[in-house]
Amino acid sequence: MTAQEQTSFTPPMGGQASRLPHDDHESLTLHVRRYLYVFYALLFGTLVTVGASYIPFGNHAINIAVALVIAGGKASLVAGFFMHLISERKLIYGLLAFTAFFFLGLMFLIISAYADFPRLTVTH
Repeated sequence: MTAQEQTSFTPPMGGQASRLPHDDHESLTLHVRRYLYVFYALLFGTLVTVGASYIPFGNHAINIAVALVIAGGKASLVAGFFMHLISERKLIYGLLAFTAFFFLGLMFLIISAYADFPRLTVTH
């Protein structure tokens, strides 16, 4: 066996390479363009977050809420496109909703615990 024969590769199926629907150049260009649009949207969201941090809304909690809303939008872009959740089945959405429900429930319990001090507790 020569060195040429040892390094040559013959694809499966009788020497013909199998082509998947996403192998063509236009499909690849479409996916790259979509990812670039999402990337630009994330950059824009970052600029909006930085800009919103300089706006005095009157209350520090409102500034935090605005930043969290923007961060939630950016997180949904990342989860939807980069983690491919935009085209998943209902089971994935159910698990995501289940997780979000319990996360919000735990956050509610933590925040409500701040106002639940025992009697005669000295707070500063």
